[in-house]
Amino acid sequence: MLDEPLIKETTMATTTYTVSGMTCGHCVNAVTSEIQQLEGVRDVQVDLASGAVTVTSEAPLDDAAVAAAVDEAGYQVVS
Repeated sequence: MLDEPLIKETTMATTTYTVSGMTCGHCVNAVTSEIQQLEGVRDVQVDLASGAVTVTSEAPLDDAAVAAAVDEAGYQVVS
């Protein structure tokens, strides 16, 4: 009998939030830094012009936790 390697399938969750109040690169860095501290977050991409913050994580995140992280950075999730 051959030993087959175990393949662990990882399903990532990607969610986009709209954040208000960001106006510059410092804002982007602050929001990114706070969200990256949440457990399971693998990537954060911010589109400054639209306010879109796309978060990729190991599992779906609690929206309230994301909103709290954004609030800690000094901004607000609006959707």
